[in-house]
Amino acid sequence: GNYGNYGYANSGYSACEEENDRLTESLRHKVTAIKSLSIEIGHEVKTQNKLLAEMDSQFDSTTGFLGRTMEKLKILSRGSQSKLMCYMMLFSLFVFFVIYWIIKLR
Repeated sequence: GNYGNYGYANSGYSACEEENDRLTESLRHKVTAIKSLSIEIGHEVKTQNKLLAEMDSQFDSTTGFLGRTMEKLKILSRGSQSKLMCYMMLFSLFVFFVIYWIIKLR
């Protein structure tokens, strides 16, 4: 009697152990996949950070260039107000005559 129960308990234990081994192996595969994904994500993050650093330096140089250009424009606008007004008047007259000519052709 006891031997039969002991044999039954052994076969149940063996089935549970096999199930645990199978689940452990499945979990090992999943952990390996997650590990490789996290390593790939780390490499991608490093690459993206490098790209962002390069873009930041390019934006800084562009900002400096635009700042110098604006300073030059300020100097130009301060130096010759009368010339600037003359050019604006000539441009306005030119636009007026072009519009007049377009209307006249219709």
